Amino acid sequence: MTYAAMHRGINQYQQVGASGAAFADPHRLIEMLLDGGVDRLAQAKGAIARGDRRGKVKLIDKAFNIIGGLRGGLDMDRGGDIARNLDDLYDYMQRRLTLANAHDDVEGLDEVISLLNEVREGWKAIPVEARKAAPGAS
Repeated sequence: MTYAAMHRGINQYQQVGASGAAFADPHRLIEMLLDGGVDRLAQAKGAIARGDRRGKVKLIDKAFNIIGGLRGGLDMDRGGDIARNLDDLYDYMQRRLTLANAHDDVEGLDEVISLLNEVREGWKAIPVEARKAAPGAS
């Protein structure tokens, strides 16, 4: 992850109110971004249930931007197929959120939540040794 991309990710997470993001290592930052996306979408589902259109739009927009930060942090040169596949997945999630937002589609939000959780579980499964061996790791 480049410094600029990591900085964008930190900014995205700080915009959703997470403390400590500025001091997180790159691996933890990605985990926090994934958590933040899931949290915002869960809150958006609540806003839909309450009929709070303004809140729904704001929360889905925050999740959309978090996913954009995750996409922006991908190293397409060194990431190979994994980075390309994640880019495609994040693109799909953003398109799905756009439709879910337009149609108050809770199932669409659930789908993106599930996908973010799946990415998060894979991310958490990366061995600590591999995290420390990665270029730019703290």
